[in-house]
Amino acid sequence: MTKVHPNISAESRTPPPSVAAAIGVGEVETPPEVLTVWKKSLLFNCNGFTVFDAKGNLAFRVDNYVSDNRGEIVLMDSSGKPLLTFRRKKLSLGDHWVVYNGEEHSNPLFSVKKHVTFLNSKSLAHVTPCGGGAARGFFIEGSYTRRSCSVYDDSRRQVAEIRRKEATAGGVRFGVDVFRLVVRPGIDVTVAMAVVILLEQMFGSRKG
Repeated sequence: MTKVHPNISAESRTPPPSVAAAIGVGEVETPPEVLTVWKKSLLFNCNGFTVFDAKGNLAFRVDNYVSDNRGEIVLMDSSGKPLLTFRRKKLSLGDHWVVYNGEEHSNPLFSVKKHVTFLNSKSLAHVTPCGGGAARGFFIEGSYTRRSCSVYDDSRRQVAEIRRKEATAGGVRFGVDVFRLVVRPGIDVTVAMAVVILLEQMFGSRKG
């Protein structure tokens, strides 16, 4: 079976400042963090995600039992510690989720709402900070089902990107269940992974 986790991506190989100065690169930007996301749980009879960092180490996991009503989802670290809990907001127009720290039930960090429009729009969803949560909002554009979408901050600066994983050196191509999550400065990697999880809930069973 082809391994889905990567070696260090060429995209993350930014030269150190001394080398950059020597070759005339100038100011060195902080390299993005590149994760490989596998839409598969490590547990039997579960749906979810298994996420690897650029060195091939387990970074995040999501394990949802098939019998669950999908009204609550937990993002965990590699050891199974809950990082974020997602709860579907009841009595809300459209698909709307509220995100909490750990397994808390109060003081939500932010909410994510599916963008609903009758026009042909690239907008997928909006991330809105709550009282005790994120300092800024984000919006997502593109196509999740094609694994081609971007996360922008309120200054329209791209801070994260979901894209197809490249074929291996041996020519093996990955389907849409294995893809890249590229996280740049301006968004926490956990929040970027939260966006992936909720895009799957909103768009994972439909084409668009």
